[in-house]
Amino acid sequence: MEGIRARLLKSFLAVILLTVIIFEIILIISVRQYYFGNVEEVLSKQAEVSANFYRQYLARDGVLEKNANALLESFSAPTAAQVQIIDREARLLADSAGEELGGIVNFSDVKKALEGLPSKWWGRMRGTGERVLAVSYPLKSGDNVVGVVRFVTSLEGVNDVVGKIAVILISIGLAAVIISVFAAVVLSQTIVKPLNEITRVAEEMAKGKFTARAPKRYNDEIGRLAVTLNFMAQEIMRQEELKNEFIASVSHELRTPLTAIKGWTITLLSAARGILPSGGNAVWENEKLPENAGVPDRGVYLNLDELIEGLGIITRESERLSELVEELLDFSRFEAGAIKLNLDKVVLSDTLDYIKTQMMPRARRQAVEFEVYAEEGLPEIPADENRIKQVLINLLDNAFKFTQAGDTVRVRAESDNVSVRITVEDTGCGIPPEDLPHVTKKFYKAKSKQPGSGLGLAICDEIVRLHGGRMEITSAPGKGTRVEVILPV
Repeated sequence: MEGIRARLLKSFLAVILLTVIIFEIILIISVRQYYFGNVEEVLSKQAEVSANFYRQYLARDGVLEKNANALLESFSAPTAAQVQIIDREARLLADSAGEELGGIVNFSDVKKALEGLPSKWWGRMRGTGERVLAVSYPLKSGDNVVGVVRFVTSLEGVNDVVGKIAVILISIGLAAVIISVFAAVVLSQTIVKPLNEITRVAEEMAKGKFTARAPKRYNDEIGRLAVTLNFMAQEIMRQEELKNEFIASVSHELRTPLTAIKGWTITLLSAARGILPSGGNAVWENEKLPENAGVPDRGVYLNLDELIEGLGIITRESERLSELVEELLDFSRFEAGAIKLNLDKVVLSDTLDYIKTQMMPRARRQAVEFEVYAEEGLPEIPADENRIKQVLINLLDNAFKFTQAGDTVRVRAESDNVSVRITVEDTGCGIPPEDLPHVTKKFYKAKSKQPGSGLGLAICDEIVRLHGGRMEITSAPGKGTRVEVILPV
């Protein structure tokens, strides 16, 4: 499998090589054009000056042959180039390099110059193969072309200079490639090393070691990935801790009513096996009640009042078990996305009347002042009434649970024609600030010693969200808690 480092290095190397090659080609071509262009410009200027000089001062008699040597001496003095004087018939009249005179100079630049047009020719010398540049200008007498002055220079020196510069540029390019590759290796290391560390930590987490942490080396995307991974591990550990607390809490919640039910069942069964005297007392057989059965071990007799009390305990504890199981089932349905709302038009004032009737006996038992207020003209809302009742009863159950005798629990419903706001407020012990952000999370219990599964608020929040609303909780320790359920109209 090809790693990230190999892919990065290949990509960097390809880009660097392509860039360097393109720049090298552009630079070498530019240098070549610069040097050869300078040579061409110098020769062209010299040939032009020589042709103008001839036209102004020496072209009066119109006979080029008489002045060829004088012209050659004059034209070749200021230049190192080979100078040739050629007549109208393309015959060589004079040559500063000592070539044989009288021969025909049959080059394209000479032909064009004889036609009256300045011209140049790039090529190689016959015999030696030396690269040369020739510039030819027409020599005129009046409007008539009487000959050609031709400047010829070797390009071998220029080629050597351009070649040396090209070698230097190529060396610089190779050095740039080497430095860039080294920089790419270092850069890839800064990417690959943190990724390898994150991968190692992720593998440890996959094995269940959530205490492992990925170091944040740089404040970039990889650094944020390390922070996210560490946060995920922390959340998993917290959820695992909450799950363990939840299992312990639910186990305790189940064990307590089951113990009471079992104890009283054994008691009643023993009484049923006994002899029922006319006085209403039942005689026990010699059986010992289990420990923590929820009733005292009287030894022999069970009267009718105790029988009624035992049946009441069994009923209450059975209801408690039923509520706990229903809460767990609700949670599992929400987790599976299997909850469906039976939406209908709901009159909240009627719903609050039902809630008041159901919760008032508990308020009296706890000596808590319980107030319910519904604003007049509350609009009907599309909702599942049973689920809304479930939310309110759950919120009120929490309010009563954490409120002492003499305190107050209030329910208030108001509307702004856009939404309905149902407020459940108490003057109880409140929620600590560090617990407040987590109370709607599953399994979370701000006070682990209190009874319950830690799922109530999580289920309430989910129901409200399914209705398209939201739940807002504010609290101050020692002053109470305020829960607002906001539902759209």
